[in-house]
Amino acid sequence: MVDRVDSMAKPKRGKSTATIDRHVGARIRERRIMLGLTQQQLAELIGVTYQQAHKYERGVNRVSAGRLFQIARVLSV
Repeated sequence: MVDRVDSMAKPKRGKSTATIDRHVGARIRERRIMLGLTQQQLAELIGVTYQQAHKYERGVNRVSAGRLFQIARVLSV
């Protein structure tokens, strides 16, 4: 009989998703500052609240692919 617990366990491969979320947020923040934008301005340009933009930059909330695309366009990357 196959041990289903082992076959369903997540493989450990380097960085955790939380670490990646923080890295993505830090890169967004870095580029925003390079362009001289405030968090409020970025938030308005991507259609979210200031609080949400802040959470993205801190890696508290994960940025979806669609939202990341919007952010990339606004930040010209």
